Amino acid sequence: MSPTDPAQSSALIRRLPLIVIAIAAVIGAITLRDHLSFQALAENREALIALRDQHYALAVLGFMAVYVAIVAFSLPGATIATLTGGFLFGVFPGALFNVTAATIGATGIFLAVRRGLGDRLVAKMETSTGRAHQLRESIRENELSVLFLIRLVPAVPFFVANILPALVGVRLWRFIYTTFLGIIPGGVVYTWVGAGLGEVFARDETPNLGIIFEPQILGPILGLCALAALPIVLKAIKGART
Repeated sequence: MSPTDPAQSSALIRRLPLIVIAIAAVIGAITLRDHLSFQALAENREALIALRDQHYALAVLGFMAVYVAIVAFSLPGATIATLTGGFLFGVFPGALFNVTAATIGATGIFLAVRRGLGDRLVAKMETSTGRAHQLRESIRENELSVLFLIRLVPAVPFFVANILPALVGVRLWRFIYTTFLGIIPGGVVYTWVGAGLGEVFARDETPNLGIIFEPQILGPILGLCALAALPIVLKAIKGART
């Protein structure tokens, strides 16, 4: 066995969770797209309601476990899962179940990326003097604002907001609470849409998933974005004056 084998084995072990996630994501994208869809929810709604009514606690645990897996393995169907939470459990506690499960799943992929890639990348950023180091320092100076912004801005893909913090060395607990709080606005909106799916099913229609871009919804979310960005703006102004 060569001297490099232990180091290579250690690197493989560190990256194993990330490899598993990548493989699961590819397989899920191919095999689960039709099973985690609005049509699948419509076809199975009566069975899901019956399960909820007969075994409420089991339904909650099962739903959250599936939601965590969808997020952690970057599987298709996160939006459908959020709608299902609203459909089965109402706006509240459905929104709480949705946000909690999404946060747990996001934390899982955050830890996998940080262990597999992030720690070494952050170490390189710390010792470098180039643009990578400047990027890390810029994020560090405005970490809370940046974390909230990537959660609040609807255009930022959820998986990107899970991976980027791990690559720049964000602390775990800071990632967890900014994720939980930052996804509440969007989570509540889609849970609310899900809570009204009974009428949508009755009319044989599909829900309006673009509702988050309606002015009355997008306006307050952009207001929260502006509030999150305010410290960055104030620091920039202060730096320009000095």
